[in-house]
Amino acid sequence: MMDPTASFWMQPPVDQRPRLRILRLGIVLGVTGLLLARPAWSEASAIHELIEHIGLALVVLCIVGRLWSILYIGGRKNVELVVSGPYSITRNPLYLFSTIGAVGIGCMFGSIAAASLFGAIAYIVLLRTARQEERFLQGRFGQAYQAYANRTPLFWPNPNLYLEACETTFSPKIVRRNLREACLLLLFLPLIEVSEYLQDEGFTPTFLWVY
Repeated sequence: MMDPTASFWMQPPVDQRPRLRILRLGIVLGVTGLLLARPAWSEASAIHELIEHIGLALVVLCIVGRLWSILYIGGRKNVELVVSGPYSITRNPLYLFSTIGAVGIGCMFGSIAAASLFGAIAYIVLLRTARQEERFLQGRFGQAYQAYANRTPLFWPNPNLYLEACETTFSPKIVRRNLREACLLLLFLPLIEVSEYLQDEGFTPTFLWVY
C-alpha cells in the first residue's frame, strides 16, 4: 500500500505563472493609470517632493533586500530549507521586499493613494502565493518546516529573530537575473517624469487627480 504522505511529496512546487501574469497585468494597468492621472499636489510642492523621495528610497530598499535574499536562497529554493539571514526574520523576504517596491512605485508617482493601491495588490497576490507555497514546503520538509514556521512570521518580519549564517553559497546567474529584474523598477522614475511632462505640455489628457 502506498504511503499516504507519498502523494504530498510528489506534489510539484507552486506554479508561479498565474502570479506573474497578475503582477504583469497590474504593471500594465499601473502604467496606463500613470498616463491618465496625476497627483493632486503640485509637482513643485514640498509634500510631492517628499513622497517622491520616500518612493525612491523604498524602491532602492526593495532592490537591496531582494538581492540580500537571493544571496541566501539563490539556486536552493524548494531544495533546501533556508532559515538564516533574511529568512530568519520572515519566511518570505522576497515577497516582502517586492511589496515594499510596489509601495515605492506608487510613492514615486507622488501619490499616497497610488502607493496604497499598488502595495495592497502586491500584498494580496504575494501573500496568497506564500500560503500556497507553505503547503508545498510543509509536505517537502515536514516537521523541520513546521518548527521553522512556528518561530518565524509568514510575511511581516520580526528583527529580534535574526540569525546569521556562518557561510552561504549562491548562483551568480540567479543573482544577476534577479538584480536585473529588480533594477527595472528604477525605470518607473523616468517614465513618471515623462508622463508629467506630457501632461504639463498638453500632449496627454488628465482624467483623474489623486492624492
